Amino acid sequence: MNEKQFAEKSAIVTGATRGIGKAIVLELAKRGANVAFNYAKSADEAEKLKAEIENLGVKVFAVQCDVADTEASADFVKQTQGAFGTVDFLINNAGITRDQLILRMKEGDWDAVIDTNLKGAWNFSKAVLRPMMKNETGGAILNISSISGVVGMLGQSNYSASKAGMIGLTKALAKEVASRKITVNALALGLIETEMASEMNAEYRAKILESIPLKRLGNVREVAEIACFMLSDAARYITGQVIQADGGLAM
Repeated sequence: MNEKQFAEKSAIVTGATRGIGKAIVLELAKRGANVAFNYAKSADEAEKLKAEIENLGVKVFAVQCDVADTEASADFVKQTQGAFGTVDFLINNAGITRDQLILRMKEGDWDAVIDTNLKGAWNFSKAVLRPMMKNETGGAILNISSISGVVGMLGQSNYSASKAGMIGLTKALAKEVASRKITVNALALGLIETEMASEMNAEYRAKILESIPLKRLGNVREVAEIACFMLSDAARYITGQVIQADGGLAM
């Protein structure tokens, strides 16, 4: 791996103060990219992450921003372009869950998940295209989806719908912008070792592990490395694809 393969490149990662988003931001920074990220509530965590990134010798820009807010999302992209001069990569990672069987699910839980996970990805993709189109080398958009959007999961009608929607968005947008040298792909992730996964009780965790052919959860470093490959020059001929990183769970 070229440690500075993304030198002079800039990236936006949504929802990056912890877990998968944080791992992706740090891996991009380690590889030389200037990075911008938003956060919803975790101001203290955002400041710690900013300091960590600055210590890696790259520029960082972070703002509290609701990805479901179209105007705020566009303004965030505009500020990022002003700070870095360009936007080369977008990673739509921001996401929430409000799990419940559909008969018990409240309308607000449906709306919140769709607005954050799907509308948020649409907001940032739309906002980033103009600056990305100005790049001679184009750019890359990576949507962090889930196997829940591929096979559907019990009690996740809202989450599964939002992640399936991201896959549809990926394929449609890939066709729209391919002529401008912009690739659009998705990662359909399985169970990844995050704070959320650590809260599973032992019995449920054992049941989940039994259903995964590789018999383990993925880790955020693996996801970050896959993401960096999909953004790299080595993947410039890949677009409109859904890469499943799930240990074989959805085979």
